[in-house]
Amino acid sequence: MFESVKARLEKLFRDHSRSDPRAYMALLREALLEAKVGVATMRSALVVTEREILAEQRQLADAERRGRLAAEVPDGETVTLAERFALRHRERIAVLERKLTVQRDELALAEREVDEMLGQYRGRRGGNEADSIQAAWRDLEAAGEDRPDLAREDERLQVESDSKLKERAVEAQLAFLKKKFGKQP
Repeated sequence: MFESVKARLEKLFRDHSRSDPRAYMALLREALLEAKVGVATMRSALVVTEREILAEQRQLADAERRGRLAAEVPDGETVTLAERFALRHRERIAVLERKLTVQRDELALAEREVDEMLGQYRGRRGGNEADSIQAAWRDLEAAGEDRPDLAREDERLQVESDSKLKERAVEAQLAFLKKKFGKQP
């Protein structure tokens, strides 16, 4: 399961143009969520393997106990049968212990990769606001909306702002002159 997430993430990094950071972040977030689900699944599988080992160890102890009891009563056939079962349980335990070791290593690797993805997601999430705004405008334009002429609007606001500043300056100069010539208390 985790391999498919890794493959999608590698494809995302390789193929995705970074011209649309919002789409990139959405894909990264989706891959991160899938990776977290994969890690949780791996943890569950690890617990199942640990339970299987415990069950096999109990069955091994039972087979060894039956073999000892059969040896006390001269029953060679039961002793042979108990030894065969004990051998099977030992082999199964050895296989499960190797499986558990591999699962732990795989889980540690997957957790590191998720941490790296999370760091990358957090690092990009606070990314450039201007890029995000541009991507939003591209989405709106793609949906058929017209983009207003922001340059003209900014120019109009600047002219209004300049005229208000000039008015305030004139008023301040007038107040100063009135005060200077004693026309105002």
